[in-house]
Amino acid sequence: MQHETRSDAHGLRLLVFQHVDVEHPGIFRDFWRDAGIAWDAVELDAGEPIPDLEAYDALIVMGGPMDVWQEDEHPWLVAEKAAIRRFVQDLRRPYLGFCFGHQLLAAALGGSVHLAKVPEVGPGTVELTQAGAADPLFAGLSAPLRTFQWHGAEVSRLPAGGEVLARNDACAVQAFRFGAAAYGIQYHVELTEVTVPQWQRIPEYAASLEAVLGHERAERLADETSKLLPEFTAAARRLNDNFMKLVTASARSATSAL
Repeated sequence: MQHETRSDAHGLRLLVFQHVDVEHPGIFRDFWRDAGIAWDAVELDAGEPIPDLEAYDALIVMGGPMDVWQEDEHPWLVAEKAAIRRFVQDLRRPYLGFCFGHQLLAAALGGSVHLAKVPEVGPGTVELTQAGAADPLFAGLSAPLRTFQWHGAEVSRLPAGGEVLARNDACAVQAFRFGAAAYGIQYHVELTEVTVPQWQRIPEYAASLEAVLGHERAERLADETSKLLPEFTAAARRLNDNFMKLVTASARSATSAL
């Protein structure tokens, strides 16, 4: 398990689930370091065990090249879904999932995920729903939001009680909330300068990139994305700040209830 422990002014500890080593929290690592927030990363595809969930104030689940229904190929998905259910439903603590982590939240809680009718790769936009515009996670973010996509599956049915927060024409559930503070986001927010070049080396991602964009635009994707990084980073910082306010409030509420 990867640790990032510092003088934690917030008293918070985050748990991160990863499914391939190059899909990590990205730019969020800088935000957490600057804020003195401690976090641990578990590489589930490498067989690392899930730790005691009660030791953590929030669970962040990253992307990956697998699909939520591939439990035969990736048996650890069974334990991961069970951990997500326990964290969100039993412990009622904040959750933030990106792409595969978004789909896992839906699947773990009784929703459905299927292959997308229109795969999305590269920069695009999403619209906030009325609920999304009023949600504290998106406070200070104006719509339409410019986003970065890389997915071939999508949430096709929300879990009971889930609420759509963002959408576009290609994907009806670009973001959703379950309960008070469990969020799934289909698009990627964590981008850094090296994200696209690293992901292009993953065979499954390279194949989807070529299929959706064609060879010439696929070759230009890293440069195209790099030009948008200041905008993506500003949006990521705002989203992180908003989520950490929810995490802090949740942790204080739990402490006062003891």
